[in-house]
Amino acid sequence: MTSTTSSSGPQSKPGGGKDHGVLYIGMDLGTSRTSVAASNGVRESVLSVVGYPKDVVSKKLLKKDVVFGKEALEKRLSQRMHRPLAKGVFKYNELPDGADRGEIETAARDLIGEAIRMAQPRKDELVYAVIGVPAQASIHNKEAILGAARASVDSVMLCSEPFAVAYGLDMLEDALIIDIGAGTTDLCRMHGTMPEEADQVTLSIAGDHVDERLATLMKAACPGAAFSNQMVKEIKERYSHLGDAPERALVSLPVDGRPTEFDVTDVVKQACSMLVQPIVDGLRRLIGTFDPEFQHKLRNRVVLAGGGSMIRGLDTAIEGMMRREMGGGRVVHVDEPVYGGANGALKIAHDMPAEYWAQLR
Repeated sequence: MTSTTSSSGPQSKPGGGKDHGVLYIGMDLGTSRTSVAASNGVRESVLSVVGYPKDVVSKKLLKKDVVFGKEALEKRLSQRMHRPLAKGVFKYNELPDGADRGEIETAARDLIGEAIRMAQPRKDELVYAVIGVPAQASIHNKEAILGAARASVDSVMLCSEPFAVAYGLDMLEDALIIDIGAGTTDLCRMHGTMPEEADQVTLSIAGDHVDERLATLMKAACPGAAFSNQMVKEIKERYSHLGDAPERALVSLPVDGRPTEFDVTDVVKQACSMLVQPIVDGLRRLIGTFDPEFQHKLRNRVVLAGGGSMIRGLDTAIEGMMRREMGGGRVVHVDEPVYGGANGALKIAHDMPAEYWAQLR
């Protein structure tokens, strides 16, 4: 885990520090959605989208300098939109002059600040946060996230997202966690110690890639139809499935301005299926390089978490491929995909010794 202090965070009372306790916060800082769980019982989530008014007219319309989440998407035509995270880390467009870097970092800082605000900290409380990040995020990206968090917290630590899920479930031994987000799919084997680099795999095939594949398939399956990336994402989230479809995915899309119904059931399934083989390959890598005496335990305790775990039938599809390619396995999914990482990060924050937090301040 990585940690830092915050010298520019919430201000202490004159002549002394905050003396009315600590608010512990666990945060899952995701490419698509950011979730928080706090020690005061608050649990909230927001889409990881930030918008700024384009001009004085849009600012008058919005009546605020920055908007987040669903509101930002609904009013995106009047804003400069930023989805500041890609693959779980800061998204830079790599312009030659770096002109967009400042806005991306500002958007990330504002997003973290909004997540902290949703946790409803009191002014007299210290705020200690644990933030989940991709298992193999680089040192540079970790430092960037820590820097963005400094404006909103007194102390902050980072941990890998699948480790946070495992910690929250008390599955710290003989388990293999798969956290499927929008930007990355993270796999982590747990064997009673802090996971090392060899225990973790980060795949770039994740929810965003399913969206891209679905958009391509829909162009062929829905001739003449117009649709946005956000519409594709909403179709996937509503109808995603593997195996037998629980319902037909009948969607209305405009063709030359006229609403037209299309059946996209099969293409949704085809797009979702792209996750299965890379995940099984990752499982084979982590299980196959583990102590042979304990490999069967990992194989039979695979846990799906993250937004991608909500794809209906994904657990069965992975089990089927494991049976064909690895001789068997058992896959289950967490009960709370949206808050699994945040819950675990909060538990880590609670369990960290008080003197450790005091040293960080």
